[in-house]
Amino acid sequence: MKLVLRIALGLAGLLFIGIGLSFWANPATPAARLGIEAANALGTSSLRADMAAFFGVAGFLTLMAVVRSNARLLTAPLLMIAVALTGRIITVIIDGYTPDMMQPIVIEAVLLALLAAGRRLI
Repeated sequence: MKLVLRIALGLAGLLFIGIGLSFWANPATPAARLGIEAANALGTSSLRADMAAFFGVAGFLTLMAVVRSNARLLTAPLLMIAVALTGRIITVIIDGYTPDMMQPIVIEAVLLALLAAGRRLI
């Protein structure tokens, strides 16, 4: 069970890092997949800085937690995903639900469960 969890967390960490790097390389493409766009150069800079930081740090810490067998390193990614999921739930409550919101909600809920399990078990 621990091996499967470690592999899943490692893959999640690599995916996070890949997403973060994609924001550095071409921020418009991954941003569009998330339903956001930059209005100007400041927006592009913010995408590169903020989104790459979010995904890159979450990925790096997740990967390091697996490599070092240190569950404490999963605390920050766990909190980051929890806050992101909370923001999505607040949006549903305030602005209403649209079907395109389901996929990121499910992904974040699964990641939250995976990170929480890793925090307890690795």
